[in-house]
Amino acid sequence: MWRNSVSFSSKLIISNKSLYNSSTCSAANDVVRPLLHCRSEFHPYSSSPPSSSDYLKLGFQPSDGLRALSASAVDLASWASKSAHLSRHYGRCYWELSKARLSMLVVATSGTGFVLGSGSAIDFSALCWTCVGTMMVAASANSLNQVFEKHNDAKMKRTMQRPLPSGRITRPHAVTWACTAGLAGTALLASKANMLAAGLAASNLILYAFVYTPLKQIHPVNTWVGAVVGAIPPLLGWAAASGQVSLNAMILPAALYFWQIPHFMALAYLCRNDYAAGGFRMFSLADASGQRTASVALRNCAYLIPLGYVAYDWGVTSGWFCIESTILTLAISARHFHSIKTVLHIKLGGCFTPAFFIFLRWKCHPERQVEAASPTCIICSVAPFPFLPVPSYASE
Repeated sequence: MWRNSVSFSSKLIISNKSLYNSSTCSAANDVVRPLLHCRSEFHPYSSSPPSSSDYLKLGFQPSDGLRALSASAVDLASWASKSAHLSRHYGRCYWELSKARLSMLVVATSGTGFVLGSGSAIDFSALCWTCVGTMMVAASANSLNQVFEKHNDAKMKRTMQRPLPSGRITRPHAVTWACTAGLAGTALLASKANMLAAGLAASNLILYAFVYTPLKQIHPVNTWVGAVVGAIPPLLGWAAASGQVSLNAMILPAALYFWQIPHFMALAYLCRNDYAAGGFRMFSLADASGQRTASVALRNCAYLIPLGYVAYDWGVTSGWFCIESTILTLAISARHFHSIKTVLHIKLGGCFTPAFFIFLRWKCHPERQVEAASPTCIICSVAPFPFLPVPSYASE
């Protein structure tokens, strides 16, 4: 009897302990699980902030200040994302409107003119300001060109994805950007260089945007006008450095002028169908065989040959430059005897300008000046650029 009562009592105690343990663990789990769940949601590396329902799980009532702080953080992140997107979008549009790579080539020619016009002492601060001002004016001119040719660009495969035809930017926005860049660049050249450089920059902008651009749809002579536009930047750099336009300053513009004709003749021939679709009157449109286009390009290549000798005769360079420039000119001329219908000619022609400028700087004699010049030389040097200021020696 006694044993049976003891056995019954021990069973009752064990049963109570198990019930107590199970109820205790169940209650603890009911508390710990929400804590662990909320902790994982409130983890500092979690992408979403805690909501009001998460606080209710813990038995807390969120305050209005906490709600406002969470909402402001979300708004700030959204605003930063939108701002970054707009900055990338418009930055890309401005880059394409400015034709940045072409503008940088213009800056390179202007900087070369500045270095050659400086003589033996180069003011690097003025050189940097001149390059920045030239870049802004070139960007303005290229942007205005695209503003005026929006509908023409939309018809050409090569240009239909530009910002204006594709609708990525509005025409008033592009005009505002172009005017701001042009005025700022001209003012910068006037204040940091001189008025002559600023005048050349402004004249070139007007010539490119308001003469060359509409002329492309009127007459094939636009190629020759465009070559004058491309020849002015080295003269601008020379004027910014020396403050005048001298006879020596005409070597670089003449080289660029005569080089651009064969270069763009080849480009216009390869893209003649695209130009025809866009409504542009290029010389190559009426030349299916390419012979007339090649003859014009070859003739202007021949005009480059005497420049090396002229630079040596005027005391700008040594006799070696005469030989080197002749070899470069014959190299690009040889392509026209073969064919103008290849991209190789354009790539080879593109190497002429940097090589010509490098050799000219390497072989130049900055300390030597031209003491006198014959009237024939004066007329020949001014003839391709009739709208430029008269050289200082012409009145002597």
